[in-house]
Amino acid sequence: MFLAGALITGTAGQLLLKMGAVGPGSFLNQLFRPATLGGLICYGLAAMLYIVALRGIPVSIAFPAAASQYVIVGLFAWFVLREPWTVQQAIGLGLIVLGVGVLATSQAS
Repeated sequence: MFLAGALITGTAGQLLLKMGAVGPGSFLNQLFRPATLGGLICYGLAAMLYIVALRGIPVSIAFPAAASQYVIVGLFAWFVLREPWTVQQAIGLGLIVLGVGVLATSQAS
């Protein structure tokens, strides 16, 4: 439960940071945009949830599961933010999914 919360808030943090990075102005303007501040708060919360999750889950499971954030953020960037994608990115994210799946099934046995 805590791991899922960490993954969700970490993903939200990454997406909010991207949204805060878009727009004119200096670095300080970017830093103090509501989306950027929200992203930083999400990252802090994700770290706290991850620490709690590690109390009950081996890091050998938790850390690879955290890689699923790359997939979620990548898909969101492609579909919602309309960022361009390459075949290499699609293959890389597919390999991440495959790797997380292999690790998840090896721990279930």
